[in-house]
Amino acid sequence: MMTIDEEVEKKEILNKYRKLLRHSKPFLQAGDAKLIKRAFSMSLDAHREMRRKSGEPYILHPLAVAQICVEEIGLGTTSIIAALLHDVVEDTEMEIEDVKRVFGEKVARIIDGLTKISGVFDYGSSQQAENFRKMLLTLSQDVRVILIKLADRLHNMRTLESMPRNKQLKVASETIYLYAPLAHRLGLYAIKSELEDLNLKYTESDIYEEISNKINDTKTSRDRFIRRFIAPIQSELKDQGFDFVIKGRPKSIFSIWNKMKKQEIPFEQVYDLFAIRIILNSDPENEKADSWKVYSIVTDFYKPNPDRLRDWISTPKSNGYESLHTTVMSASGQWVEVQIRTKRMDDIAEKGYAAHWKYKDNASAQESGLEQWISKVRDLLEQNNSPAIEFVDDFRSNLFNEEVFVFTPKGDLRILPNGSTALDFAFDIHTEVGARCLGAKVNSKLVPINHTLHNGDQVEILTSNKQRPNEDWLQFVKTSKARSKIKDAIKEDRKLWAAEGKEIIKRKLKQIKMELNSETVEQLRAFFDAKTLLDFYSEVGKGKIDPRDIKKFKQAREISRKISEERISDAKTFQKEISKIKGGNQDILFIGEDMDRVDYKLAKCCNPIPGDDVFGFITVNEGIKIHRTSCPNAAELMSHYGYRVVKAKWASQKSSAFLAGLKIIGTDRVGLINDVTRIISDELKVNMRSITVDTDTGIFDGSISLYVNDTIHLDLLIKKLEKVPGVVKVSRYDTV
Repeated sequence: MMTIDEEVEKKEILNKYRKLLRHSKPFLQAGDAKLIKRAFSMSLDAHREMRRKSGEPYILHPLAVAQICVEEIGLGTTSIIAALLHDVVEDTEMEIEDVKRVFGEKVARIIDGLTKISGVFDYGSSQQAENFRKMLLTLSQDVRVILIKLADRLHNMRTLESMPRNKQLKVASETIYLYAPLAHRLGLYAIKSELEDLNLKYTESDIYEEISNKINDTKTSRDRFIRRFIAPIQSELKDQGFDFVIKGRPKSIFSIWNKMKKQEIPFEQVYDLFAIRIILNSDPENEKADSWKVYSIVTDFYKPNPDRLRDWISTPKSNGYESLHTTVMSASGQWVEVQIRTKRMDDIAEKGYAAHWKYKDNASAQESGLEQWISKVRDLLEQNNSPAIEFVDDFRSNLFNEEVFVFTPKGDLRILPNGSTALDFAFDIHTEVGARCLGAKVNSKLVPINHTLHNGDQVEILTSNKQRPNEDWLQFVKTSKARSKIKDAIKEDRKLWAAEGKEIIKRKLKQIKMELNSETVEQLRAFFDAKTLLDFYSEVGKGKIDPRDIKKFKQAREISRKISEERISDAKTFQKEISKIKGGNQDILFIGEDMDRVDYKLAKCCNPIPGDDVFGFITVNEGIKIHRTSCPNAAELMSHYGYRVVKAKWASQKSSAFLAGLKIIGTDRVGLINDVTRIISDELKVNMRSITVDTDTGIFDGSISLYVNDTIHLDLLIKKLEKVPGVVKVSRYDTV
């Protein structure tokens, strides 16, 4: 049992509280310190008997969240109070009304936005999604709700070590699915990068450790390279009288891993492991001119790559990001990214939305980018009545997109997500314009509504009163607004068709002497493969389902009843046959908190094999499905349905065969395929299901689908194949 030294704990709590006050001091106004002290005392008292999973007093968590709000995001007194009290309503006897009485409406509203909804939810809904929706809806009133939630999530991720494995996966998946993209969209680059890195640490810990160690191992040589690279630039900037700081910082582990995956290269071949950042102290009116002067100095010493110049000073990103980026060739033949920005731009890049308030007096046109996005989000949130999961997915789909800058016929600038179409532009102008959109003129040329827009396009929308949104439109719109409005219009149409379809079904069932009840209607829906009753009725109304086919349904139901009766009478024999097919010597997978042996299926989206890091997911119709933690669907499943995730762990690896895929790349030569298949079949006795080979200009590219026992067996096979002369790379891929 853990011994607790109360005096040491009291001292630690007091030190953290004093540190918070020290960092808050520069912006505190008369009476603020007393309010913060009152909030701290209230939180301390409310959480007095509570401890975190790590064993530490719970009050250290709200203190840490408040510290992040002040130090890393740059929020003020209201946010500190809300951060200190953010869990009291959810976890203790205190009510929102108590908070409102002491600290006022603003603080109470923020805490209400941060408090999770409790209770029972509709079948098929997700508590996580409902809570995300509640939190996002508060964004329309006060952005600080999201900023404090990001601080809360960052501290939870930093202290995730003490949580059980399934909780780690759930929290990490929610983080990468929604919170990291939110931090990105609100311009909180440092927090976004740390959240991504911490997600990788808990979902793919081996990869995280490997890249982290390699970054540390190359630190000395990297620092030496940076000193040599910046020396001539520093000297010239001083000579020209610039007040500046130059930093060299490595890319985040997550972005390095993404590049390795995307380009299929090892760590050693990632050339831009770091960026050089030049930060100027410059007057607001000279910022742009000074940045371009520095660019000129850099390119006097190093040759720039013309395809890698990014000017986000003239046209800032919609999250407020401003900077000048160029990639130059160093003297040693290595590409280096150089970022040029002012102190104000750097503050906004690191602290995002919160930093805007610091420069409010110097408000310039570029500040409106983030304000415009917040305004659009408010409109979307207020008008959206989709189910919570759909709502969160729609909202998230716009968070990570880069922008495209286009103009109206009058020359007004519109910023849309990259990949947006003429139809997105139409809905951005007005909902009615979007709903009636027939086509567009882009740069005076007639184009269809699914035409993808590019930077600088001037767009004129053509409309017709006969035009109506249809489901095909959803395939080529990018913006949440367009998607939401199209869905609303389709739903309205569907309701009209469904009302007509319901009447048709009533009449038809009456003709064939079948009773109209919930069981019959549900069976009809299943028989015609409709997802919902509304879909079924509307398909009938549109004429896509022929009412005459209901006779076939009646016949099928009668046959089905006969078959089910016959099957039930011979259930034991049926069970024996199943056991024969399955065999008795399978690998054991322990599932759940108590590590029980239960029935499961392996998910086809990622094909886990014994030895893989896995989790169980309780499906609605197919029992427990086992996924790899690196499965492409893992983040979404655990984010939406964390309560349906269960622990799963391989207990032994016997001789069962599991399907896996290998991709082999190399230089083509006579006998290469023979050498590869000999190792697979003869040396390691592995059965192949299929092999496809493509050779082009001396390059060998093969995909092999084969059966292995576990990850150890697979790793051994990969190592053996990599030693075959001519083979350059062997990697695992997910078979379908």
